[in-house]
Amino acid sequence: MYDWDDLRIFLSVARHKSFQGAADQLGLDPTTIGRRMARLEQALNCTLVARGRSPGFLTTNGKRLFEAASRVEMATEDVRTAIGETSAGVVRISTSEGFGATIIAPAVAQLVRRRPKLQIEIVAMPGFVSPAMREVDITITLTRPQDRRLSIEKLTDYMLGLYAAPDYLARRGVPEDPAALRGHVLVGYIDDLLYANELRYLDEVLPGLKPTVSSSSIRAQMEAMIRGAGLGVLPSFMAEREPGLVRILPDPVAITRTFWLAARRDVLETARVRQVTNWIHDTVAAARPLLLPDAVSPAT
Repeated sequence: MYDWDDLRIFLSVARHKSFQGAADQLGLDPTTIGRRMARLEQALNCTLVARGRSPGFLTTNGKRLFEAASRVEMATEDVRTAIGETSAGVVRISTSEGFGATIIAPAVAQLVRRRPKLQIEIVAMPGFVSPAMREVDITITLTRPQDRRLSIEKLTDYMLGLYAAPDYLARRGVPEDPAALRGHVLVGYIDDLLYANELRYLDEVLPGLKPTVSSSSIRAQMEAMIRGAGLGVLPSFMAEREPGLVRILPDPVAITRTFWLAARRDVLETARVRQVTNWIHDTVAAARPLLLPDAVSPAT
């Protein structure tokens, strides 16, 4: 007969796709994680995790157990909630790097003070993990998910604009219109590493624009702009709080995008995930002036 605590460890290994990730979350060492996983596999007489070149990858039996164990985990949580226990456990949120670092992460302190038994994991790679496959509990994406297993809602619109450092503009001049951008150094994404078509900003500003400096990281792009490498499109919620950046061409270059919030319906019914989604909505409401600024002063 297997030990329920071994199932808990298995769930963590499956979600982190590694023994080390599970060890870090649970406060154990990887050797203990491996030993407990071996004990569970022996008790169930099957292999759950492929250990070769891709440790943490679930076998077919592992995937079946993950679905069943997740339901047991949620039922256990429902019992705790029914008898008045404070919600506890891990809630994993996937979100874009910029939104996660600028809006979500700074607000986490308030949540963990209110809910000290919750463990919050922020995954800054929304294009590569799936709430439908239970790799995360909540996902915040630019593209509206299509999976019918998910509960999906619009979280918020947000604005983006064209920004540059005053030092760069002093050297190269302020462009008078989008056509003048062809003579400037542009900063943007690496085209073949984009995880969402919504990140193709430069073509929307002026067809055919290509970055001279590119990165898969929006924060790296912003740091390059602050230090005068060039100009580029940034979310207002990031750029407007940076004194080293000013907005240019605010009228012709005003881009709007949408964040969508999604979770599996059964996961969303758990108390811990409901509390975190409510907190996300409150956090977004408080950040509305940054996400959708009423007015932005252009460079002069």
